[in-house]
Parts: sequence; structure tokens; C-alpha cells
Amino acid sequence: MKNKKELSVINFKKANSLLVKIIQMVERNEYCINIMQQNLAVIGLLKSAHQMLMENHLTTCFSSAMSSRNEKIKQKMIEEILKVSKLSK
Repeated sequence: MKNKKELSVINFKKANSLLVKIIQMVERNEYCINIMQQNLAVIGLLKSAHQMLMENHLTTCFSSAMSSRNEKIKQKMIEEILKVSKLSK
């Protein structure tokens, strides 16, 4: 079974392919609703990839940092998570 990071790469590749298709659709002046539907599909793939990366990070890097005795590392990791959480909103 693939891990979350590998699955996120798959989603990024799918999103990339769809973006190329969307650009072509816009250039061909295709129906706006069809373009918007494809755009929403890309947004969904990117959100899903983001969630998978976050889950992977929390179960690996973050978990490791929290079990460390180094308070600076713990604080830095918490600040990074908060920063990414704010940016995702």
C-alpha cells in the first residue's frame, strides 16, 4: 500500500494534467461551466494532496519532534503547523 506522501504525488500529477487541459479549454474558448468543473476538480485534488501531506507530516516529522527532549524543536514544529494551518484557510 502506498503511503500518504506517494498518494499526494499522484494527486499533484493528476492536478497538473488537468491544469494543462483547462488551459487548452480556455484557449479554445470552451463553455465556461465545463472549465469551472475541471477547475473544481483540480482544487479538490490539491486539497486532498494537502491533507495527505499534513497527515504524513503529523505521523512522522511532528510525532518525532514531539517525542524529542529539545523544546526548541518542539516549539518550531508547532509554529510550522500553525503557520501552514493559517495559510490553508
